[in-house]
Amino acid sequence: MTGIERIKNAFTKDHPAFMPYSVLGYPDRAGGLATIKILVEAGADLLELGVPFSDPLADGPTIQVATQKSLENGTTVKDCLAQVRELRTQGIETPALLMGYINPILAYGLEEFAADAAAVGVDGLIVPDLPPEEAGELEAACNDHGLALVYLLAPTSTPERIKLAAEKSRGFIYLVSLTGVTGARNKLPPDLAEFVARVRVQTNTPLAVGFGIGNGEQARAVGQLADGVIVGSALVKRAAESPEKVRELAVELRAAL
Repeated sequence: MTGIERIKNAFTKDHPAFMPYSVLGYPDRAGGLATIKILVEAGADLLELGVPFSDPLADGPTIQVATQKSLENGTTVKDCLAQVRELRTQGIETPALLMGYINPILAYGLEEFAADAAAVGVDGLIVPDLPPEEAGELEAACNDHGLALVYLLAPTSTPERIKLAAEKSRGFIYLVSLTGVTGARNKLPPDLAEFVARVRVQTNTPLAVGFGIGNGEQARAVGQLADGVIVGSALVKRAAESPEKVRELAVELRAAL
């Protein structure tokens, strides 16, 4: 089964898919792996694993601090792949996508990166600073190795951009709930339902919403609109506190769905 198929299957359950985000190498290598295991135990249907980068344009303060700490810990792209391999050898089977920026992937080599990612058990990629118009080479490499390349849409996306992303995304489409960077908010955007509906009419591909979701109540509300719920900053903040705090929030989020 390819990564694309494994990701698609995660959206066929009787609840919206729960997709937590975790920074590889944070708060340290062992702690990061332990966090991921906790998220799986709490019921994650998909995993979004952050590859640290020095200029994370889409990320807010919480994730910026975490990725910087991960870099200071010596986390490299090769080490991120090694960590995924380690998780797979330890029995973690949950579909996993790497969320990373294009520069480190280019430095690694697009074809080599796709091949190595698939070999260690990565199922897909999320590259927030790579627009679909410029993604042909990486897209081809992902297709060659059965990896899902997932594109992002924002509330400001035009009908033309929605159509293009819908045609090109594999596995699901990542809907950014608001304009701006990642980070938990006190309330959800008032136009979220309208945004999801605008995309829904153009595709049958599952829609997963991220950015700004920080508690069970918000996750439940988003799950009533979308096929998947992505939670990042709130969990990363808990990872800086303790494993128990991560587990507590992850269980709350999964139960809400």
